[in-house]
Amino acid sequence: MRRRSLLSLAAAAGLVLVVAGTAGAQDRRPGVGVLPFDNGGSYGADAEDYEALSVGVQQMLITEFTQNAGLRVVDRSQLKRLMEEQELGASGRVDAQTAARIGKLVGAKYMITGGFMDNHGNMRLDIRVVNTETSEIVRADKVDFKRDELFQGIVSAAQKITQGLQLPGLAQAAQQQREDHARAAPPEAVKLYTRGLLYADRGDTERARELFSRAKELFPEYTEADVALKQISG
Repeated sequence: MRRRSLLSLAAAAGLVLVVAGTAGAQDRRPGVGVLPFDNGGSYGADAEDYEALSVGVQQMLITEFTQNAGLRVVDRSQLKRLMEEQELGASGRVDAQTAARIGKLVGAKYMITGGFMDNHGNMRLDIRVVNTETSEIVRADKVDFKRDELFQGIVSAAQKITQGLQLPGLAQAAQQQREDHARAAPPEAVKLYTRGLLYADRGDTERARELFSRAKELFPEYTEADVALKQISG
């Protein structure tokens, strides 16, 4: 099936563009979008866990950026809709120029792409930041952590990206709160949460609800699971 061009999609999604343009005129905060992360070659866990990490890392980074009132963060559902229209999910990879064009459609100045690798519990995130105005990769960062410390690794990655781009950062107390929250989350709860995102994307809301609920049982303070439950409940 031939892909529709992003230009055609922009014309078809005029309402999205109008909203994005209006927001850009009123909101001077830098816009940030995060695309799904690629599995760069991982070993030691179930294949479904790695498939879930593609959207899990994406959503977890989005959540961290959303904590920062100095940034305007693009909702994952909007990016997912655009990528599905372009059949980009099938290839799993988006180059810098495509990321920049998607970013322009959703009114983001920076688009974050990248990949992850897990070597039997030793994980690494490779992060690329694309400036949508120039289509250039303006930053490339690497974050290493243990698989059981995924949440902490994501919090560190968000902070590293924000500092590297010299964007407004979280207040020290708020940053410490996010780090404490991440450390308190059991690894199993985080795994259930990322799997829930995968099933929600597949349209299996019953299974997604079960996984989010189990994550919440393991970690009652898991506000991210609460938000996900509300979203799939309409």
